[in-house]
This record gives sequence, C-alpha cells and structure tokens, in this order.
Amino acid sequence: MALTAKHPNELQVEASHIGDGVPSKVVLSVQAVTKKIRGRAIIRGISFDIQAGEIFGFLGPNGSGKTTTIRMLVDLIRPTSGDIYICGHHVLREPEKALSHVGCIVENPEMYSYLTGWENLEHFARMQKGIDAARIAEVVEIVGMDNRIHDKVKTYSLGMRQRLGIAQALLGRPKLLILDEPTNGLDPKGIKELRDFIRKLAAQGMSLFISSHLLSEIQLMCDRVAIISKGELLAVGTVEELLSQRGAYVIWQFDDREAGIRVLTETLEITVIAEHDHYIDESILSMLPGAVITTMPQEQVAATVERLTRAGVGITAVQKVAPTLEELFITMTEGDVVE
Repeated sequence: MALTAKHPNELQVEASHIGDGVPSKVVLSVQAVTKKIRGRAIIRGISFDIQAGEIFGFLGPNGSGKTTTIRMLVDLIRPTSGDIYICGHHVLREPEKALSHVGCIVENPEMYSYLTGWENLEHFARMQKGIDAARIAEVVEIVGMDNRIHDKVKTYSLGMRQRLGIAQALLGRPKLLILDEPTNGLDPKGIKELRDFIRKLAAQGMSLFISSHLLSEIQLMCDRVAIISKGELLAVGTVEELLSQRGAYVIWQFDDREAGIRVLTETLEITVIAEHDHYIDESILSMLPGAVITTMPQEQVAATVERLTRAGVGITAVQKVAPTLEELFITMTEGDVVE
C-alpha cells in the first residue's frame, strides 16, 4: 500500500514556527503518543522529532509497535492520546494539510502489473493536483528508471518495483518520506543503490523516516536512530551517541593464549568475554586467530600491556573494536527478534 503527497511546492521548510509551537525545522514531531487496543497498551507515550534533511532510523522487534506507529503517522489509525505534527500541522486536526507533506510506502508498493511504470505514475498523478508529465519525468529520473519506465511492471525486478513505488511517493514533492522495510528482498547491489539514493534525497533537504530489520544498513545510512520495544521508546540518538554508551571491546592476541587469559582475569576491572557472548562481526574475528575478547576501562590498556609483559606473556596484537548497532539493539531489547 502506498500513500502519496499532494503538495506542489519544492522541498523547503517554512520559516519561524508553525502551529502549537513546533519549530519549523522539525518536519515530524511525535509527542507523548499512546495507542490502546481493547484496553491493552500497544504504544506507551513515545516522543521524538525529525529535522529537515535528516535520515531517521526506526528499529523494533516483532510486536514492538513499529508498524502501529507508522500507521498513526499517516492517519491510518488514530492514537489514543498524544499529538503528531507534520510540518507544524496536527495530523488529526488538519489531516489534509499534514499529509500533503508526506510520501509513504507502507509494506510493499502496490502497482498495476499489466500497466507500464509510466502509466502507473500517470494513474496516481491524476489523484493529485498540479502533477503533470514534466513532474512524472522528473521523479523517473530521480529514481533512475529512464530506460525501463515504459515497460510493463510485471517485467520489473523487486528492486525496480521498489524504485517505482518511491517515484510514486515523490510525485507530490514531499518534505517527509516514510519507508517501511525498503530493503526487503533486495540484493546487496540493490541495497547499496537504495542507500545512495536515500542520501541523495536527504542532501536535497528531504527528511526520511526508515524502518528496517537490516541493522548494519541502518548504522551506515541513518543520522539518528530510535529503538522501540514492547511499545516503549528505549533510546533516541545518533548511532555514535548510542554506541558510545556501550564502550568498546579490547581484543588481544598472545603467543601463549592461556597464559594471557590468566593474567587478564587477575584484574577485577577486566572481563574476558566467552566465545558466544559477543556481537562482533565474525568476519573481523576470522582475521584474528586465537583472539581473546575483553571489556575493560580504556585507561587500563597501557597498564595491562605492562603487566602482561612483566609476566612474560608475548603480545602479538591488541586493538579496540567498537560495538555494533546489532549488539546495542539485542542488549536493549533483551534478545527479541527484530522485525
């Protein structure tokens, strides 16, 4: 299902404040939103803002309320309490004005497979004001489908259908583009192309709200991230800010591994991590045979090197490895499965 924006103006954010004190640079503002279904709380007072030109990642396990939140953002369901503003317009009180600034693909883009890509875009353009052939040609160029736009959609790959869906969502020149699992089913090349495309849109001033189960892609793509679990927002911030709270691993390699472990475990501030209790990328560890993974205060590394040397343990390598967004996510959500 796809929702398209209707606003005919270029990507710009209004000056000053718009409505209820929401700053103009805040394109989306979610304020203490809750949702109850049959008396059960699905969403529990979540709040966050998205700035102009920002790529915002939204992560949540199965049943966390991620899709429910997206449906409230685009007025498909109503929140039980709280407020949602898009470009300063209240989604419930001014739905047409608010949603005129939004392009959205929820789940999979639905197209008429027996029509060409161009004919599909013409069909959706007729539902909006001020969308002419020139604008259709513009969005086709933006998503890089010039060579295939006049082919029937039934001949398109999944990646091409995704691009066509984004083209549809861009017809009305939205200021906020909401993409729900945009990388689903794409091969690595398609994922990279989508990532580059999303960055291009953000550079032009568009804000993007992206839910995804590919944590590594979110880490590469997004300026800020929100993590939701069981209807509660656990953390919001830049990936760097969130990961800095976890600290880094220190990985050691010794000429005598067992002797090295004995010295490390003599210090209370050092924890040796068991083989399956970390979330370091296995491709990194494959290049570090016999690695001993520890967590420890960074200021203790130099003193630990001296202690190992005095004990006669040869150190062949020592390095710091930052935690990943995947580790942070699994830790914060207590191992729940990501959507």
